[in-house]
Amino acid sequence: QVQLVESGGGLVQPGGSLRLSCAASGTIFIIYDMGWYRQAPGKQRDLVAVIASGSSTSYADSVKGRFTISRDAANNTVYLQMNSLTFEDTGVYYCSVVVQARYGSSVRDRYWGQGTQVTVSS
Repeated sequence: QVQLVESGGGLVQPGGSLRLSCAASGTIFIIYDMGWYRQAPGKQRDLVAVIASGSSTSYADSVKGRFTISRDAANNTVYLQMNSLTFEDTGVYYCSVVVQARYGSSVRDRYWGQGTQVTVSS
């Protein structure tokens, strides 16, 4: 099993910044993709940004140029730096990782964090 602990959400004014963190722990051999998803009120959960084990990144069009995803492989942690926040960035942000638990295993499992609330309001 893998546990994800998220932090860094909160209330921020439009134009402000926040940095989210997500630390993974448990039975981990390799973490492949690490990503952040967002669920706005009344909407589905959508991908915001993802970073692969080789550090290639991908972003939703709505956050390109404003958000930056990064990872600390030594500490199994992923970050999301969010700048120039707008009202539309409000939602619950979920961390998700794809993990191979043991050496030689072909199984890759996806895990989710509990979510952290980001509210952009004046």
